[in-house]
Amino acid sequence: MNILLIGNGGREHAIAWKIADSQRLTKLWIAPGNAGTEAFGENLNGLVIEDPDAVVQTASQLAIDLVIIGPEGPLGLGVADRLRDEGFSVFGPNARAAEIETSKTFANDLMSKYGVDTADSKTFDSYEDAKSYVTDLDGPCVVKANGLAAGKGVTVCDSSAQAVKAINESMQLRNFGAAGDKIVIEERMYGWETSAHAFTDGITVRHMPFSCDHKPVFDNNVGPNTGGMGVYSPPPQLESEIQDVIETQITETLVKALGAENRVYQGVIYPGIMLTDSGPRVVEVNARFGDPETEVLLPRLETDFIDIAVGVATSTLKDVEIKWSNQSTIGVMLTSAGYPGHYEVGHQIYGLGDIDPNIQVFISGANRDSNGHMITTGGRVLCVTGSATTLEEARSLVYENIERITFKGAHFRKDIGSSITKPE
Repeated sequence: MNILLIGNGGREHAIAWKIADSQRLTKLWIAPGNAGTEAFGENLNGLVIEDPDAVVQTASQLAIDLVIIGPEGPLGLGVADRLRDEGFSVFGPNARAAEIETSKTFANDLMSKYGVDTADSKTFDSYEDAKSYVTDLDGPCVVKANGLAAGKGVTVCDSSAQAVKAINESMQLRNFGAAGDKIVIEERMYGWETSAHAFTDGITVRHMPFSCDHKPVFDNNVGPNTGGMGVYSPPPQLESEIQDVIETQITETLVKALGAENRVYQGVIYPGIMLTDSGPRVVEVNARFGDPETEVLLPRLETDFIDIAVGVATSTLKDVEIKWSNQSTIGVMLTSAGYPGHYEVGHQIYGLGDIDPNIQVFISGANRDSNGHMITTGGRVLCVTGSATTLEEARSLVYENIERITFKGAHFRKDIGSSITKPE
């Protein structure tokens, strides 16, 4: 099969790496791709992936059999819709289904209507009204940009002063662009988080192993939220009874709810879950693979990824048996100094040739310069991933290898998957 993979992050590097194992692959193109994806196919640096017409034109020229859309941006702009309208098989939801991520207000309203437990919330498009609300609230809350903000539009606030600051940054300073012109202020939930990914064709749901991501930039879960600093799977502390509740009462209910609203969902659906004293509650719902969760989940996947993607795209997922490794996997992200705030790029990366063969390095924000050297191009630069029989063994492998990689200002959390980040 000729396959077009949309995206340029660590998620897409991991997908390309997994696709390359398939006997069904004829040729893979990645748009725009990065320095990691180039090892598995041809990068299309010039394609504007958020232009539906341009993507359709390229897919036609390359005689593409299947399009896999990685990031949320193209999904929200209807790239999957246009491709399907032109007869292409697509792995990724249409814009109306993807609204479960692109609009937090829509997602909260949907969950309220269909009885999916999530935080109480209010939506504001007025700065003064939002400021007045949190001032009167005078306590902990969560301030979220309503639209897409690359995983950084959420501020967990301990006080009304922090909430006012977050509202100002979103609505006045416009740190998240148009995504933050409307905000959602939510009840703050307490507990620990897990990620619940699933493949679905809108009818059948095939659950993936659970994982735990760590958003704050510094050790001990301190500092501003990021797109993700590291992840491990499976979470040994997650009881099977709670997993069943999440899968049936949250993920499967969401898929059915979207179908009932004429928003048939074909792709990966990923609710982020807070495990509270009263049970699992939804933090947010994503319309695609998480990043860096993908870099940890796909090394555990034993089934041909193309078989799954075709099953999703053609509504035949019921015919695909999906198998996962029992090993534990951990991934740790290296970032540029200053991320998620201002950071420099263009620094050469050293040590990638010194990595053990049983370790995967997935590129998120790096490319090659004119001399062929790997240089940093983003805030999250790369994810070092390893698997072993136990989480402790996997963690040891990853941190032993991560110390061999250097670039100016490199930063990583040293506690991913440790006893500090694993709740009792």
